[in-house]
Amino acid sequence: MEQKRVYLDNAATTRVRPEVIEKMQEALANFYGNPSSTHSFGRSAKTAVETARKTIAKYVNAQPSEIVFTSGGTEADNMIMRCAVRDLGVKTIITSKIEHHAVLHTAEDLENEDGISLQFVSLDSHGCPNLQHLEELLQDNDSKKLVSLMHINNEVGTRIDIKKVSEICQRHGALLHSDTVQSIGHYEWDLKEVQIDFLTAAAHKFHGPKGIGFAFVRKNSGIRAFISGGSQERGFRGGTESFHNIVGLEQAFIMSYDHLEEERAYVTELKRYFIERMKSELHGTKFNGHSGDLEKSTYTLVNVCLPVDSQKALMLLFHLDIKGIACSKGSACQSGSDKGSHVLNELLGEGDLARPSLRFSFSKYNTKEELDYVITVLKEFVES
Repeated sequence: MEQKRVYLDNAATTRVRPEVIEKMQEALANFYGNPSSTHSFGRSAKTAVETARKTIAKYVNAQPSEIVFTSGGTEADNMIMRCAVRDLGVKTIITSKIEHHAVLHTAEDLENEDGISLQFVSLDSHGCPNLQHLEELLQDNDSKKLVSLMHINNEVGTRIDIKKVSEICQRHGALLHSDTVQSIGHYEWDLKEVQIDFLTAAAHKFHGPKGIGFAFVRKNSGIRAFISGGSQERGFRGGTESFHNIVGLEQAFIMSYDHLEEERAYVTELKRYFIERMKSELHGTKFNGHSGDLEKSTYTLVNVCLPVDSQKALMLLFHLDIKGIACSKGSACQSGSDKGSHVLNELLGEGDLARPSLRFSFSKYNTKEELDYVITVLKEFVES
């Protein structure tokens, strides 16, 4: 009997759409000129890169010149935060303790290497920032400040009111950066309406290729080159463009937004069904952050704390893997760490931290039948 295989780790990375693969294959086969070359081969590639930039800008209501292609979200976060300190006179970074490590570790480096002041906004038990405390931090002194808060937490799915955050930052003259890696491709963005200065995205979170993403850098920000060595990306990022990845990102982006309503409805129903089944079949299960609330968290994931003791928990991921089920105990970026999730360490009490927490994340390629299988496997493990 063939082993059942269920992929529920879409917050780590998603399956690439067939149409994206086709587009990338075409690019690799037919558009092999260097986009910086002036001959016809290069011009064809350059046109495709600039068309992709215009496409993304149109969907998020930005200007094409405000879209900078990067290798992904981590590079984009690094670029924005380091350049804000180097070029824009930022002396204080305000963030939270549950940000992605691309933000947290960069902020810590800037504190140690450049002497910036690093401050953390307080959070409630679900991972939402205390906006009154944010106001207080912004009023604390007259140094130039950068606020960096992710729109959707990658581990517990909590969604913050980024528009309110942007209004607070505007009132106090602070710059705002948001890691929107779990948001872009899943939620609409209007960057004329939400006055955010910088955001970051990665294609592999919305059925595109790995190794490509983009930063939104608001016009006339004053940021200079992050990678020197060429005039690519309007001088922000030297180096030959990853052309096939850029057209793959564009195709994934178009399809994500053109099918957003139907796919969001489908995945939301999967999440609702999974929550109901977990509650009815696995009593004592808790949902971390706001992940059990369809209104306050992303529709793409749940993070559950299971009624299993710490000794038995050691075998849980191994057991699921043997059964063909892919999920994670935190972000994929920390799967090799034995320190546990810094997000859950911040949000959970000692009792719940002693129990195993798992993140299950969904996509258009999942089915309710797959979820039934996962529930059955979990129930057998918990009750054995």
